[in-house]
Amino acid sequence: MASVLIISSQVARGAVGASAQRLVFERLGHEAWVLPTILLSNHPGHATFSGHVTETDALAGMVRALDENGWLGEISAVLTGYMPSLEHAAVAAGAVNRVREEAPWALHLCDPAMGDAPTGLYVDEAAAQGIRLHLMPLADIATPNHFELEWLTGRTIDDPTSCAAVARELGPARVLATSTPTGDPARIGNLLISGKDAWMATVERRARAPHGTGDLIAALYLAHLIGDDDTKRALAMACAGVEAALGASGERNELALVGAQDAWLNPTPWPLEPFDG
Repeated sequence: MASVLIISSQVARGAVGASAQRLVFERLGHEAWVLPTILLSNHPGHATFSGHVTETDALAGMVRALDENGWLGEISAVLTGYMPSLEHAAVAAGAVNRVREEAPWALHLCDPAMGDAPTGLYVDEAAAQGIRLHLMPLADIATPNHFELEWLTGRTIDDPTSCAAVARELGPARVLATSTPTGDPARIGNLLISGKDAWMATVERRARAPHGTGDLIAALYLAHLIGDDDTKRALAMACAGVEAALGASGERNELALVGAQDAWLNPTPWPLEPFDG
């Protein structure tokens, strides 16, 4: 069992952000501690939502309290996600650094939850810059989607080869690039770059997917990785888990994670192909 610190958004209803990720870690046998960067009633893609951004002083104070209680050394991994502002990204970076002072082995997965195609950024540009400037340089693992990887690097990605080249420029030792174009309009890829090695998992391109798939694959990959330190198996299990959850969710606009637990907890590993690009 490991302890994971999640610094991201939290909702009262639905399976997005830290609300989805906490369930994933706990069901896969890890403790999850959540520091919410924003509290919302539900995903803002719905007609109505309400909530408030966590003040950065309050967020920093929660980190400080965990530190002063002597608990940061228990953390095996930090997952950073949605950041409402550049200042939130800076506070999250400070938390990663402080954790590493107490637990140098702790992994940092940066899920740059900032935008998607075709709508573009859904955070303020300064917040996106904060992720690029403060969090990405500290990351051992990054899980950008196609839009986010292009935005973070300023490069165009139109096939798996260009995706692999751009992912290697991003900085983290491991990059899981989701929604990668494959050349087949009916399929998209999840491409994992890990040093000189790379693997591709291709899945069906869905016309419409529930909110939260990016949050889910980041949590599943990290949960399986810290479980047995096998990066290839972590990818296979994460992709299989997401596909199982999507299959169980049907036409819903939210992932049916609770009802579909039996499907995504221990699925048959998704087939992977070594990638030489």
